[in-house]
Amino acid sequence: MTGKGKNIRPAIRREYLILISGLLWVLIGLLLNHYAFNWLTEYEFKRIYLYIIAGVILALVIHHFGFLKVVDKNLGRISNLKPVSCAFAFMSWKSYLLVLVMMSMGIALRRSALPRNILSVVYIGIGLALILSSIRYLRVFYREIRKK
Repeated sequence: MTGKGKNIRPAIRREYLILISGLLWVLIGLLLNHYAFNWLTEYEFKRIYLYIIAGVILALVIHHFGFLKVVDKNLGRISNLKPVSCAFAFMSWKSYLLVLVMMSMGIALRRSALPRNILSVVYIGIGLALILSSIRYLRVFYREIRKK
């Protein structure tokens, strides 16, 4: 783009990029858990707990060994941005591609022949890990806001 249109972009303070990231992770985590718990209503009440416990254990592993590293990397990248940046800068362009791939995989899994009880464990694991990891974003946002 050239001329005046070149500088038109939604600008937002850096702290709010952190908030957007945290809220997005929470919302996606809630959505995944919504799918999982809807699927689990089709099964016997006694067995539901086994799937939930397996999902929680998986979530703790994913949260600790995977998502916290991603959160820290994103927080570091956001902290190096200008004080006011593009609202879409809460993720790198590579992360946008990764999200597209993950969404495609999620859709493929939901349409697959995998039993919903097994799929619910995976969805609880990823969804709860996203929610747990989002706490770091929200804590950093709260600290940044309190500084001002």
